[in-house]
Amino acid sequence: MADNLWFFAVAIGPILLGAAIFYGIMHRRRLSRGEQHRQEDAVEHLYDKPPGGREPSTHQSTHPR
Repeated sequence: MADNLWFFAVAIGPILLGAAIFYGIMHRRRLSRGEQHRQEDAVEHLYDKPPGGREPSTHQSTHPR
């Protein structure tokens, strides 16, 4: 009984896992052109300047400590 379990785990298990990965890759849905454009617009919108147009400052403040 234990030998059969190990055979399944070592030989059949990786074959089933490979088949599941292959099935997932082959049935992956691609974005249409319209969906790609909407995705690009949404990403650009996320990285736009905040309201008021100010960007974070990269220099250190000059006030006394």
